[in-house]
Amino acid sequence: MTVSQARFRDAMSAFATGVTVVTALGEEGVPFGITANAVTSVSLHPPLVLVCIDRASSSHDPIVDAGAFALNVLGAGQEGLARRFSGDRHDRRFRDVEFSSRETGSPVLETALAWLDCRMWNTLGAGDHTVLFGEVADCGAEEGEPLLFFRGAFRRPRW
Repeated sequence: MTVSQARFRDAMSAFATGVTVVTALGEEGVPFGITANAVTSVSLHPPLVLVCIDRASSSHDPIVDAGAFALNVLGAGQEGLARRFSGDRHDRRFRDVEFSSRETGSPVLETALAWLDCRMWNTLGAGDHTVLFGEVADCGAEEGEPLLFFRGAFRRPRW
């Protein structure tokens, strides 16, 4: 039996995920970023994470080609930032968004709940996405509640 995209999407929407913005510096130092929720830790030794990016995204090639990326974990109340990096034109995504750089030079969003600055460790084609494996060069976290994505909508935790 072949599973339809709609059925698959519906089933996966029952899995609550965190929300991140993946950022990298493109040619001539132009920052690129995209919202992603297909993210997980992979290994402690070495410290590895993975993130999946749609190959049709305008940010895909610049992020893959950069050789490094930052994974910025969004906090509750940052739905607007998640929407901006998933929908706005590329040249508007970083407008009025404060960021700095750490070890790799990738943009780290100043308001992120947590961040992981990664060197590209490997990539793997998977269906219509590319899986990016990053070796964490530096990271940090703040106190706060996460932004969640569940059943096709952004949510705040109710602990």
